[in-house]
Amino acid sequence: MESVQLSLWLVAMLVVLAIVFDFMNGFHDAANSIATVVSTGVLKPQHAVLFAAFFNFVALFVFQLSVAATIGKGIVEPGVVDANVVFGALVGAIAWNVITWWYGIPSSSSHALIGGIVGAVMAKAGPGALLTGGVSKTMAFILVSPVLGFLLGSLLMVAVAHVFRGTTPLRIDRLFRRGQLVSAAMYSLGHGGNDAQKTIGIIWMLLIGSGYVAASDPLPPLWVIWSCYIAIALGTLFGGWRIVKTMGQRITKLKPVGGFCAETGGAITLFLATGLGIPVSTTHTITGAIVGVGSTRRLSAVRWGLAGRIVWAWVFTIPASALIAAVFYGLSRLVF
Repeated sequence: MESVQLSLWLVAMLVVLAIVFDFMNGFHDAANSIATVVSTGVLKPQHAVLFAAFFNFVALFVFQLSVAATIGKGIVEPGVVDANVVFGALVGAIAWNVITWWYGIPSSSSHALIGGIVGAVMAKAGPGALLTGGVSKTMAFILVSPVLGFLLGSLLMVAVAHVFRGTTPLRIDRLFRRGQLVSAAMYSLGHGGNDAQKTIGIIWMLLIGSGYVAASDPLPPLWVIWSCYIAIALGTLFGGWRIVKTMGQRITKLKPVGGFCAETGGAITLFLATGLGIPVSTTHTITGAIVGVGSTRRLSAVRWGLAGRIVWAWVFTIPASALIAAVFYGLSRLVF
């Protein structure tokens, strides 16, 4: 921790920048919460975003702040974080989000933030300043979350097909149109619970590093928690329409039963990761679940070329955001 507290205006500016990132996270990842429920026709887009935004915010009252603690205290060695590191990390994450949003690529806001933190910290102090435990479990779940989403989505689809064999398609459609309201709500809860906490964590990191909050405090200030959940809900409300079509229809065609299984598999994965304090990509998770559901019909039902391009975007997210963050960390040193 720096011996001299950073000036209040600089900290306030960086908090606002973090809230902007949180809003963009909700905006960018809105498709993750609503794509399946919109593509199956269960909810109209304008109703779906209201629905998802509400449950994004309600997550505040459901989950403990385990993910925020991982970001705030478990990624970087104490004493390394300063205003320049946080600025570089946020600009790296925001820039990559804007680039992928513009091209309609469902990349990960979460891993853009992790990449931003890693890039800025390495530019300042090298890899030795990173905490292996927090970074390694986050990196591991880059693979685990989509695979788990895939497995759960496909297993649920197989189980549903077995339980409801002999049931008329019309009755199945009617039943799972209602069921999808529950699964979409659960997925939106998981999305809000995991993603809002990432911004809570970086603001907490900033407040600790600048001397405004003690590292021994078990929780960040309440205004940080409320601000981040409100920001992500508002971002979801405005929505990322460029990505909805990709997630909802272009990877594979979904019916209500498929949407229910994909959202439920994704929600279970997010609830598990959030409980373990692991920041995961909601984009990776729901994409894996959608692909898993589509693959149970036949492998050709999944547009593997598009899925492959999405995977390449995932691969580039951390190094790209890290590079941008390192550049802006260096530039910020010339200004403050």
